[in-house]
This record gives sequence, C-alpha cells and structure tokens, in this order.
Amino acid sequence: QVQLVESGGGLVQTGGSLRLSCAVSGRAFSNYAMGWFRQAPGKEREFVAAINWRGDNTIYADSVKGRFTISRDNAKNTVYLQMNSLKPEDTAVYYCAKDRLLFGSSPTQELIRYDTRGQGTQVTVSS
Repeated sequence: QVQLVESGGGLVQTGGSLRLSCAVSGRAFSNYAMGWFRQAPGKEREFVAAINWRGDNTIYADSVKGRFTISRDNAKNTVYLQMNSLKPEDTAVYYCAKDRLLFGSSPTQELIRYDTRGQGTQVTVSS
C-alpha cells in the first residue's frame, strides 16, 4: 500500500521561502503523476500544482504560478514543492497526493483523480 509523508512546513515571514517534501513508499511511485493541494481554515481544499510521472509536464494554480515550483526525484521516491515569495494567503495545510492513473502524461488539478494523500504539513506565513 502506498503511503505519503509530507515534511518541510513551518512558520515564515511574508516574502520568505519554504521547500516541502513528500516521501512516497512503494516501488510504483515513478509510474504516477503527483499533485499538491492545500486547505486553509474554513475553506475547501484547493489545487496547487501537479507533475506527470516523467517530471516533464507541470501545471499550477494561477494563484501560485511564478512563485511555486513542483519537481520530483523518482530515484528518491520524493516530490517537492518549492515555495518562494510567500504571502499570508498561502497559509494552509499542504497535502501531496498520488494520481490514480498509471503513466498519466497530463497532470490534472481534479481532486477526484487522486486516490491517496498524506496527512499534510502546516505552512504559516506571517504578515
């Protein structure tokens, strides 16, 4: 069974940076697209970024485009989210998730496509 464990969250000032990591157990990690989502208090979970299984196709929410970068290291079974120029509105619990589609060449923002997620890591941006 695939398990996802996020890390790297914390408290940072506006304009700062954080790098989130998501370690994935299971040998099939490299066969699936991966995504990052976030959920702020009182709000619905929203898409942040996704990357295909090869790591050569990425998509981003408009709110983070140009500031966040998703990447993956299939040899380490890890997906990353580099977050720069952080804003207070980025404050949320960040989750990584695995696409249910094998060898999906086109990453998706549709939450229904993701079948497994981690417990999340808290990111707090102070103003």
